[in-house]
Amino acid sequence: MNIRAFNTDTKFNEDVDVLEEIENKVEFSHQLVVYNDDVNTFDWVIESLMVICNHTHEQATQCSMFIHFKGKYAVKHGTEIELIPMKDALHDRGISAVIESCN
Repeated sequence: MNIRAFNTDTKFNEDVDVLEEIENKVEFSHQLVVYNDDVNTFDWVIESLMVICNHTHEQATQCSMFIHFKGKYAVKHGTEIELIPMKDALHDRGISAVIESCN
């Protein structure tokens, strides 16, 4: 008897990958952008990103370097609802930040 097995997992995995990609686009529809200034120190911005955005020290340091040299940098991606409290907390620390749509 000749039994032929078909691999049905391939189609299913492709569907899941596409669905996850679509969900990620919706989930990360906004970005929190921090602007460079001449007032805040690297240490203050690094500490703020670690506390407010839950960055590691390395992530916060890299973001701070981008902010300094590029003038601004998207430090966090997510929904607008998630990012508003972070933006407000950065403002409370004297750091200029805005939420931008990724669409």
